[in-house]
Amino acid sequence: QVQLVDSGGGSVQAGGSLRLPCIASGARDTRYCMAWFRQAPGQQREWVASIYNSDGATIYAVSVEGRFTISQDGAKNTVHLRLNSLKPEDTAMYYCAARRSFGGYCSTWQYDYNYWGQGTQVTVSS
Repeated sequence: QVQLVDSGGGSVQAGGSLRLPCIASGARDTRYCMAWFRQAPGQQREWVASIYNSDGATIYAVSVEGRFTISQDGAKNTVHLRLNSLKPEDTAMYYCAARRSFGGYCSTWQYDYNYWGQGTQVTVSS
């Protein structure tokens, strides 16, 4: 059973930065996709970025590409989402998620993910 603990949220002004760590435990090996999603009040949960644990391959939503960076540490049990050049529309609850993936494909659909963190709030003021 994989457990995820995400944190690092806060309140920043537009243009500011945050780094959100997600600490994973209980993984059997490195064949996992790790992802970040976000959900603003009254909105659907939106995929933000993914990284394949085994080889570090990353993909990003168009809305954040070039501003956000997903990475993992050497031990591959912590995934970070670096948020730069934040905008008010980035305000949301951010969730870390994980799913097994043997072929390296990382889904962008939330219902494909089995494991979730509790969420961390990011608020960006103009």
